[in-house]
Amino acid sequence: MGNFHNNQLPNNHFRKDWQTRVKTWFNQPGRAQRRHRNRVRKSAKLGAKPLKPLMPAVRCPTIRYNMKVRQGFGFTLTELKAAGIHKREARGLGIKVDHRRRNLSEEGMKVNVDRLKAYKTKLIVFPKRTRNSVYLKKNGDKMDEDKKGKPRFTESSTPYAKLDKGEVTREALPLPAREHEAPRAITKAEKEANAFETLKAAWTWHRETGKRMLEAKKAEEEEAAKKK
Repeated sequence: MGNFHNNQLPNNHFRKDWQTRVKTWFNQPGRAQRRHRNRVRKSAKLGAKPLKPLMPAVRCPTIRYNMKVRQGFGFTLTELKAAGIHKREARGLGIKVDHRRRNLSEEGMKVNVDRLKAYKTKLIVFPKRTRNSVYLKKNGDKMDEDKKGKPRFTESSTPYAKLDKGEVTREALPLPAREHEAPRAITKAEKEANAFETLKAAWTWHRETGKRMLEAKKAEEEEAAKKK
């Protein structure tokens, strides 16, 4: 192949000895096994601490998958407040927190609040300076409301080595079982109900809140002026 015009002269490099500069990682399977052994060793050192943090039960997005229940990223601040747990102490108790998630239904919020309360009944907290700080009881206490003067969590000064291992579990709380509604006939009220009109009326009521407040304030001023 010749060289034409004012172009660069061909100077191809075909012998670069690339085989001597190839980087290999044949130790990848060995490193994976080492990480696994380290995780097992660390888990044994943690004593009776739960293997996984407590996570909420949420529904999958979209109408196609919303019948499935799965673990969410963390509990909302509203759910923690309803269960009587401060957001700053939740992580120390093995509870995940997600400040971005919002509760869109009372049913979903109730499921997670009950989940937190059930976790509290099983929770035993060790003194702050001990290595093993939290563990769960297999059979929790009754889900009573917090009373004044009563500790919010069960505290234990007994070291983990002297505890009865038959009463201790490291498994996280399972997800709530899916409830199936039995088939039934559609009622007359359900047939006559119009979802579009109901949502439209609720949206209009919410939009005109400021207008109603101004009208109520104006009416109070007029009543006050008549009394004078």
